[in-house]
Amino acid sequence: MKLKQVKMTYVNIVGEKQRTFDAIVIGSGISGGWAAKELTEKGLKTLVLERGRNIKHVVDYPTTLLNEWELEHRGKLPLKVRNENPIASRCYAFREDAAHFFSKDKDHPYIQKKPFDWIKGYQVGGKSLLWARQVQRWSDFDFEGPTRDGFAVDWPIRYKDLAPWYSYVEKFTGVSGNKDGIPELPDGEFLPPYELTRVEKHFKKKISQHYNDRHVIIARCAHISQANDIFLEQGRMQCQNRTICQRGCPYGGYFSSNSSTLPTAVKTGNLTMKTDSVVESLIYDDKKEKVTGVRVINAHTNEITEYFSRIIFVNASAVNTNLILLNSKSSRFPNGLGNDNELMGKYFAFHNYRAKVQAEYNGFRNFTTDGRRPTNGYIPRFRNVRKQETDFLRGYAAVVNSYRPKITKKKGIGISLKNNLMNPEWGPWKIKSYMMGETIPKETNFVCLDSIKKDSWGMPLLKFSVDYDNNDEKMISDYFEQMSEMFEYAGFTKIKVHDTHQAPGLEIHEMGGVRMGKDPKTSLLNEWNQLHSCKNVFITDGACMTSTGTQNPSLTYMALTARAVDYALKEINKHNL
Repeated sequence: MKLKQVKMTYVNIVGEKQRTFDAIVIGSGISGGWAAKELTEKGLKTLVLERGRNIKHVVDYPTTLLNEWELEHRGKLPLKVRNENPIASRCYAFREDAAHFFSKDKDHPYIQKKPFDWIKGYQVGGKSLLWARQVQRWSDFDFEGPTRDGFAVDWPIRYKDLAPWYSYVEKFTGVSGNKDGIPELPDGEFLPPYELTRVEKHFKKKISQHYNDRHVIIARCAHISQANDIFLEQGRMQCQNRTICQRGCPYGGYFSSNSSTLPTAVKTGNLTMKTDSVVESLIYDDKKEKVTGVRVINAHTNEITEYFSRIIFVNASAVNTNLILLNSKSSRFPNGLGNDNELMGKYFAFHNYRAKVQAEYNGFRNFTTDGRRPTNGYIPRFRNVRKQETDFLRGYAAVVNSYRPKITKKKGIGISLKNNLMNPEWGPWKIKSYMMGETIPKETNFVCLDSIKKDSWGMPLLKFSVDYDNNDEKMISDYFEQMSEMFEYAGFTKIKVHDTHQAPGLEIHEMGGVRMGKDPKTSLLNEWNQLHSCKNVFITDGACMTSTGTQNPSLTYMALTARAVDYALKEINKHNL
């Protein structure tokens, strides 16, 4: 693919004073939105830089109130669109009702030394408009994992350090769930839970009778199941259980930057948002020994502008955060900002979603489901939690979902055919599960800058070399075995296992490359998410993750962000930043 090369021009649009802020946030997604909210509420004049277009809550959700038959292709995308976007089209949400929130493949190319499906959403709110909204806390079993198992490096924090910040963000975000009392999946600040189906309750009962270390629960989700004052003040209403969340929610029933944190930041009067602003690099001042600002390329004109601030939060999403830091080169940091140990971009990790199991259940024929719910059943990790018990490291969680399909008979002629089509019958219960496996961060899994190829803005293309390993294969085999065993014990039949063999990345849980740690020789960030060698730069998106856990990671990003902003303000007040 031949990339357009445009000569870039530096323009001093306004004086340096007008381009200077107390803080700059790069990215407006889940973690960037939280950084903006926290910084502005604490009185800092904050600039948020978003490389994509503006998306206004409610106003810019064009399909949110349409019925399926009002979509031109009934929700399907034309073959031409799918062929033009072979990567994006692999995502379940890349359909006619939400394709406009995805970045198109041809506009944002990258290099795959090994297959990696990089799903991107460049707009205000980022992928917070598209995420699956599942939110589970980490526990010390996760934070202590690297030390216990001998992989990666030790986390510089533990659950007690993040627990109050989990509570802080849950109360504002809105999280539905049960107090399940499971040590490996700590309870939180929950709104009323959604309900398991009749078959899932049966499965839960059978598993609790047979296993003492396995739990079937309703998954915690970032949906307002009860509209308390804190949500009404944000302009958000109770979730309507429409389950078309990828279109954008006009009610604000699920958490997104657009409906929650960014409007809150706007209300302070301290927020400046600049869209269509591609961050090229961070500007390091050798004399001051800190970053003084950010160099930005206009997405449409390729003109360059520099903005300045005391502190910088880089929340461009894990992959782009790595790209920006690697591209931020200076005489002090020739290999990228803060990259003294040359580990930046390495130990990149993800979640393993390849494995699925499905079955049928012939009981409960007098039951079906009523309405919809925005979440599923969930089995927290149970392998290698308290001790090493398998021939693979770490473990997996599992999603469980059951339903009764309607079966339409298409036999007959005339009246008999019409009657068959008009009177579908309920089929037997179906139950499905998929694995959420923890992958082991490895130096051989990395992202880096290509030395030759550039994008439309003259920035180096990012190169991926990320793959599964033998540990992942063993984990898949164990999941197939254990889930099939649990299904069989519960009386399910026609059990089938399936390995999708999908490339890494499609789970959209990219993590690592700028990992936290105690030792500057083996990590890039300290316990406060500061770059070890550049204290006024904070990284709180997925790039900061030392290991991946089995939980959906967004809640942890939010908690880390709120905690880091609180620390940054204290350091500013002490004149340390």
